[in-house]
Amino acid sequence: MNARVQEPNQQATEPPDSESCWALLERVVASPQMKRAARMREFLLFVGQRSLKDGCEQIPEQEIGSEVFGRPAEYDTSVDNIVRVNATDLRKRIEDYFATDGANEPLILEIPRGSYKPVFRRRAAKPTETAATTTPTPFVVASTAAPATQPEPVPRSSRLLAALMAVLVLALASGCGWLWMQNQAMRRSLYPWQSTPALHGFWSEFLTARPSTDVILADTSFALIEDITKRSIPLNEYLNHSYVDTVQSHDLSADRREDLGLIVQRNFGSVGDFRVAQRIGALDPLGKNIHLYSARDYVPALVKQDNVILIGGRKSNPWVDLFSSRLNFTVEYDPVRFVNFVRNHAPAPGEQEIYNSPPAPGPNSGYSIVAYLPTDEGGKVLIVAGTGSEATEGAGEFLTSEDQLAGFQQQLHVSSLPYFEVLLKTTHLNGTPMEATVVAYRTYSAPH
Repeated sequence: MNARVQEPNQQATEPPDSESCWALLERVVASPQMKRAARMREFLLFVGQRSLKDGCEQIPEQEIGSEVFGRPAEYDTSVDNIVRVNATDLRKRIEDYFATDGANEPLILEIPRGSYKPVFRRRAAKPTETAATTTPTPFVVASTAAPATQPEPVPRSSRLLAALMAVLVLALASGCGWLWMQNQAMRRSLYPWQSTPALHGFWSEFLTARPSTDVILADTSFALIEDITKRSIPLNEYLNHSYVDTVQSHDLSADRREDLGLIVQRNFGSVGDFRVAQRIGALDPLGKNIHLYSARDYVPALVKQDNVILIGGRKSNPWVDLFSSRLNFTVEYDPVRFVNFVRNHAPAPGEQEIYNSPPAPGPNSGYSIVAYLPTDEGGKVLIVAGTGSEATEGAGEFLTSEDQLAGFQQQLHVSSLPYFEVLLKTTHLNGTPMEATVVAYRTYSAPH
């Protein structure tokens, strides 16, 4: 019996096997597009596992939010859209992989919109060029060589063509020079801080030294939960969301527990914090180096590879816990007087231990701190916090003002700013910061 001959395109119509699909998924996870996105890798591996190895036809959004992003099992996906936001980012990274590093992959991986189940298909074959019909080369009998002749003079038209080409080359060179000058002018307009010595000396450490700088906004709803429960919640409970069960089991009335449940689902921020982030973001208008995160969505893996800017004190931004033991100035909360204050842990002669409580400043002033320190992984961290929204904004203006940063540099008698902590007294008028005065500071020459 004759064996059946397989059609040339039969393999292209067969669905890919699960082992090939899983191997492709692992290559995508290990790609440069996923290198600095730990949560994206976890996301893709989870939905791949559920689809390829567990055989799930549908992967619920709530399950991904719980297993990958640490949300409670029954959280409200209509309020918390963390899965949908990250799925959009994941799709972009996958598309970029297959357009660049994975351009020669025989299989394609996609996560269609409206679903979280990965889909695998064979890449469409590139159309092959029709082979040209060849004709035999006719046999030519070599003729007797003609006698050598004198070279003809170059025609005038050729000389004109050469002259026109020279003019064209000069025009192109002039055009390239003009475009270069325009590019430099545009760069100066987009990055004016690069032409100011103090700002350039400080911010180049964040915007050029490492691939990314992560700006983490405070979670003021978390601070409200601590106010109601009268309990300081540590970072580890904040990350695994175990504090949610804790606040519900707290010795509170049923109404108050219901209120806490609503607050847990919200992710509020401070106007002053947003304005500080806006000022910092303006230093990188194209968004090449600065990435904005809320405290709830940030992940520990990024701290080890990026520079970090924390906006807000430890009470509303628990990520400050990672560096609290290294800080001399900290923004804290007085639960009796319901006010924030700055604690000076090791007062120098002439300094106070407590700023703001007592003595309390007037209604149009406040205190803020800025800490610029190295991380254990070789990066840098910047902490910006204040006793109020206007005070925090004042600290942000201090960091993005050439005059104020240069003045602080002159006060230290240094040519470039070392690692430092600074305590500022800020004044404001109708919510607008007016002036930031240096009250006290510490400098560090090396990691401490």
